[in-house]
Amino acid sequence: MKKYRVYVGLSGGVDSSLSAALLVEQGHDVTGVYMKNWSKDLPGFPCPWKEDYQDAKRISVQLGIPFEMFDFETEYFDKVVQYMLDGFKSGITPNPDVMCNQEIKFKLFYELARKKGADFIATGHYAQVNNKKGQLKTAIDSNKDQTYFLYRVNEDVLEHTFFPLGEMTKPEVRKEAKKRGLITAHKKESMGICFVGKVGIKEFLSQFVETKSGPIIEQNGRIIGQHDGAIFYTIGQRHGLDVGGGMPYYVTSKNMKKNEVYVTNDISDEKLWSDTIRLTNCHWINSVPEIGKPYKIRTRHRAKLVNFSFIAINDKKTLIKLEESLRALTPGQSAVVYDGEICLGGGIII
Repeated sequence: MKKYRVYVGLSGGVDSSLSAALLVEQGHDVTGVYMKNWSKDLPGFPCPWKEDYQDAKRISVQLGIPFEMFDFETEYFDKVVQYMLDGFKSGITPNPDVMCNQEIKFKLFYELARKKGADFIATGHYAQVNNKKGQLKTAIDSNKDQTYFLYRVNEDVLEHTFFPLGEMTKPEVRKEAKKRGLITAHKKESMGICFVGKVGIKEFLSQFVETKSGPIIEQNGRIIGQHDGAIFYTIGQRHGLDVGGGMPYYVTSKNMKKNEVYVTNDISDEKLWSDTIRLTNCHWINSVPEIGKPYKIRTRHRAKLVNFSFIAINDKKTLIKLEESLRALTPGQSAVVYDGEICLGGGIII
């Protein structure tokens, strides 16, 4: 196997740690990099960046590789956080993880690493890649597969990217990390927003957006409760609706100008289901898919793959016809297209 100079993104977690270890064992010239994207503490939720930075540094020392920190905090706020805030303010539900990969990990990190002489970059994502063709492929572990979040990565970047964990399952990663005595082998996965650890989206948004209570209105026009800000609710949401009565309600839509949230207790309500998807801001990794050819689509991480066909594909409108209706298609979220194990790209649901 040819040896390369590889810059690996170290988050301080077990996945990226083992990725670095595997690359070292393969004989590559490896440099560990911690990307400092966020350092702001929130009330009751201290940012874990210092701990993660120290763990990434310790892993580099343990592996005997150089270590650097790339400070992208300003760019991260402008490209990812502001994108998320603007999206929620407009009433959609954006996905910051997708934008982080597009703008930070596989753009800024990639460009700076290449500028410093790297032949390849690497991360701990669960995905596979065909470097010769610049193709993104699903991971062996379908439960951990992260191609849904990587569909906006460019072909030329994939030609110079390694995903060392693509052929491993999460239990295997833990086992191999323990076998090597990596200090992060037992570290728990971070939950919550991608860049601020344990904090939830509601707590985060509350720090940046002024909200006020408003009515929750059921399908017959009756006010059945009060919400604490329409911005916090997403289509299809069931939990977090303080409406009482014991009957489950689901969010069908919301009016940001009137600060109203609309719900239904009818799971078969036509407002909750759709067999067509309209996409905007599409990104195709290698080439534009073909109209008339069968593909599969995923409308949220870990959602089942659904058969569909394209009705239209162009810059102004991409329209998809599903073979079955799906519940709670959420504006702002991504719909990602697959041809077998190959991730072709996707777009933003509108």
